[in-house]
Amino acid sequence: MPPLRRSSTKARAAGLGERRDPLEDEARFLRSWFERPLVTGAVTPSGKMLARTMAAYVDPRRDGPVIELGPGTGPVTEALLRRGLAPERLVLVEFNPDFCRLLARRFPGVTVIRGDAYDIRRTLGDVLNEPAAATISSLPLFTKPLEQRLELLNAAHDLMQPGAPFVQFTYAVVPPIPARCEAGSYTADRSNRVWLNLPPARVWVYRRP
Repeated sequence: MPPLRRSSTKARAAGLGERRDPLEDEARFLRSWFERPLVTGAVTPSGKMLARTMAAYVDPRRDGPVIELGPGTGPVTEALLRRGLAPERLVLVEFNPDFCRLLARRFPGVTVIRGDAYDIRRTLGDVLNEPAAATISSLPLFTKPLEQRLELLNAAHDLMQPGAPFVQFTYAVVPPIPARCEAGSYTADRSNRVWLNLPPARVWVYRRP
């Protein structure tokens, strides 16, 4: 599907458009979860501390687009912009059409794609003009079988530069994708548990050597 774009000179300079209302965002997430629990996967957006932790794994000095999968109402998007990434570098893939419209209003200059993040090759095949610098995922991976999670990781790495991070958070005590890869096709690192998030979460980072 074609990307949704919004532009504004003043807003683009700041990278932010419509102001976030945490209570409204929680209501949107809860409504979306009731309607599509396996797609939304969480009843509330990521907290600021978790969003900052995820964004910290993206180096704004590294050239190339940055892919965000399942941005929802945009807490991680905002953290990426505040970290110094230009809006034009962000490519957001979101399935929920209401969230897509919200993201386009809230973050002028970013590219918002309504599509299937688990079919990332097809969804972004005509969008990326160069290898990506990072992929940030807030997808509920545990709702999918392990084989599909591994396929997503491999597809994302195919679209990225060598060594670029695939960043994924989880509420679970086990990694969303196994930390050890017998084939040696990726490495995994983890953050400390983010206790200030509700519920507490951990960030896992996967790289292809």
